[in-house]
Amino acid sequence: MSTSTQSPETSGGAELKGSKSRIGDGLFLGLSASAGLTILVTLFLVAFFLFWEAWPAITAAPDEVRGGQGLVHYIAPLLVGTLMSAAIALIIATPLAIGIALFITHYAPRRLATALGYLVDLLAAVPSVIFGLWGVTVVGPGMMGVQGGLNEYLGWLPFFGGNASPRSMLVTGLVLAIMILPIMTAVNREVFLQTPALHEEASLALGATRWEMIQQAVVPFGKSGIISGAMLGLGRALGETMAVAIILSASVRYTSVITTSGNPGTIAGDIALNFPESSGIDVNTLITAGLVLFFVTLIVNMIARWIVSRRSEFSGAN
Repeated sequence: MSTSTQSPETSGGAELKGSKSRIGDGLFLGLSASAGLTILVTLFLVAFFLFWEAWPAITAAPDEVRGGQGLVHYIAPLLVGTLMSAAIALIIATPLAIGIALFITHYAPRRLATALGYLVDLLAAVPSVIFGLWGVTVVGPGMMGVQGGLNEYLGWLPFFGGNASPRSMLVTGLVLAIMILPIMTAVNREVFLQTPALHEEASLALGATRWEMIQQAVVPFGKSGIISGAMLGLGRALGETMAVAIILSASVRYTSVITTSGNPGTIAGDIALNFPESSGIDVNTLITAGLVLFFVTLIVNMIARWIVSRRSEFSGAN
């Protein structure tokens, strides 16, 4: 029977190494916790600042608020315009993002897929003011014929009718869709690439075509990622400023028609256009509008997280 002995030097070295390891773990834990708390503190400070600066406008008389008809009358059309433009962008961009991601991951040759991936990522680096100038000089005039056709043949719908305009909500939504396409495509692409190869091979082995395999294996696996990408794009569309301010010919009236120039503006665009020249209670009114937008984006992200977590729990249960 043999026994192993450990020299004092070896034992001391192991204890020193373990002590350094525990110090490193504690340091890393502290840094990680600090980083997480920084997010919460920053979010709280932003909300506190917005509420503090908005309070004078919230408590002011209706005739003192910008527009002279009360805070709700001023902000509500902007909120409607914000939701309309973001909804149009999401409706257009979601199927495009899914299709591009599927083409890159399952159809395109490797070299072409790599090039397309670079191009999509490069599109995200284009400044929003460039998109705005492109939209008002190219997309808007180019969409006049399309909008005229929609008004002529689908004017019986509440979304079309009237005189077509290059500065309409439809043009704004289309430009926003192009702007949010890169981030949505990137998320979908990475999620589709994570689909287990065994699932795809099993579907193909059972006689499924490539499209049937995508329906059976890829899309169900990537549903949570599709939702996450859509919510990220929606958050970008809700907060977009310069492109909307350049393109949209904003008004203060409510309308569901998206092909004319009589659409309401957006909160972010209104703040960008009016904040530099505002003073006094007008500044507080614009900050109140920003507070509303802050809570809208917060609610959207909370709903998205809830949907993704519910879908993950359902998938795990199955």
